[in-house]
Amino acid sequence: MHNLTRRQFLRSTALTMGMTAAPSALTALAGQHTLPNILLIMPDQMRGDCLSILGHPAVRTPNMDRLAENGVLFRRAYTPVASCIPARYALLSGLYPQTSGVVGFKARPFTTPTLPELLANSGYQTVLVGRNMHQPDESGTCGYQQQILGSTYVADDDYDRFLKDHAPESGGIRNLVQETGLTYNHWQAKPWPLADELHPTAWIVDRSKQVVHEANADRPLFLTASFYAPHPPLFAPKKYFDHYVSQSLPLPARGDWVEWKELTPEGDRPGHRVLLRGETLHHAQAGYYGLIEHLDHEIADLIKAFKRKSQQHKRPWIIIVTSDHGEMMGDHGYFRKCEPYEGSANIPFIFTASSELAFKTGRKINQPVCLEDIMPTLLEIAGILSPAPVDGISLLSTLRGQNQRIREWLHFEHATCYSKAQAYHALTDGKYKYIWRPLNGEEQLFDLEADPQEEHDLSADSSRQTTLREWRERLTQRLANRPEGFVHKGRLIAGQDYPPLNKGFLSP
Repeated sequence: MHNLTRRQFLRSTALTMGMTAAPSALTALAGQHTLPNILLIMPDQMRGDCLSILGHPAVRTPNMDRLAENGVLFRRAYTPVASCIPARYALLSGLYPQTSGVVGFKARPFTTPTLPELLANSGYQTVLVGRNMHQPDESGTCGYQQQILGSTYVADDDYDRFLKDHAPESGGIRNLVQETGLTYNHWQAKPWPLADELHPTAWIVDRSKQVVHEANADRPLFLTASFYAPHPPLFAPKKYFDHYVSQSLPLPARGDWVEWKELTPEGDRPGHRVLLRGETLHHAQAGYYGLIEHLDHEIADLIKAFKRKSQQHKRPWIIIVTSDHGEMMGDHGYFRKCEPYEGSANIPFIFTASSELAFKTGRKINQPVCLEDIMPTLLEIAGILSPAPVDGISLLSTLRGQNQRIREWLHFEHATCYSKAQAYHALTDGKYKYIWRPLNGEEQLFDLEADPQEEHDLSADSSRQTTLREWRERLTQRLANRPEGFVHKGRLIAGQDYPPLNKGFLSP
């Protein structure tokens, strides 16, 4: 399949698209004669634990909580590669990084159909509002028929022009960030300096509501509301920033395996390793948590408008909340992403739907899932045949309360990015997590149930050596035949070159 050209692949997919839809999906939609509207709400860099429904000690997210209460929350959801380019590639393609070869922070054009493309081919109106999907120019719109783009760093996109029109004194978003003294990847934080309705989060919601309002009754809608928040710059509106500044906020996770004496408050050059503490930490958390609560507040009207329009058009509806990756926010002396630890790798993952789709609601699932699972899930619900190859697994049976074993364990990875020491491979079954560093072969083992913040590395624990060997063998099998040469004669081999792109291959 990987030897086919993109045109050949699309032609092959088109020939089979109408032949046989997923039986369970067709059963669900029997008698409705309509495809569901789909709303994908996608913050950028949002940690999986930053939901008040999970008992977070500070963050307030009543609207996302309500979606979880009326839907299904997957607690052990992970990004395939903890940075935006490869994570979004996996989401749009349904492919594991090991299959696509997009294993780090570098772009490659799509060679297989994307989720928006497949939906568009089946009659959907596909719209992206907000942050782009961070893919190369050769991938075009990634299958979105309409894009209304807004970010915090792109000059002359739709949002930047809006801001210049409504706040000409700002000089546009890039100038505003610079004048405020913030950055796009670091921990400095200050309140948003303009009116709240001019904030990029509010703008994305407003434009998304407009798309919903103008939606054609004759076509189902797939709308991606793609937010830049809570990614830096950490400029939450003042009332949210001030609220969290006034609160006692949780301290970062502090692993007993970290060489804390090697860290400094100034951080390393990439802004990856840093000792955040005192006011610097407190303000960074206030900015980050404030952006999350602001986003949660703003999406309430979008959710209402989306449900109302779906009901008017007599269509079932689905809402998904997820993120491309998380944020370490000082945990274990890290900031930003590109790490296998929970702050960076674990993401929010919520599915909720109208009653016609028969989800068994109010449940929390602890089996491991990933961004690749979204594509086959939505295609099955819509009765659209998934193309091959697709690595993700449809979660429809789980959403309906059936006793589905989704997968035995999940593999995720990241090639060299900040440094060679940063690169990793990781496995989890939702209970344990095993990490292997390809630079030097360093291993870590965490018991996620007993130690959810990963503060105690069990790899040297004499009582856990059998468990450690079992996980090492799983990774050895997973990485066999990788082009980097991670495995030789049945053993993991450290020190191999690990670039962000490789030729990729179909996973076993």
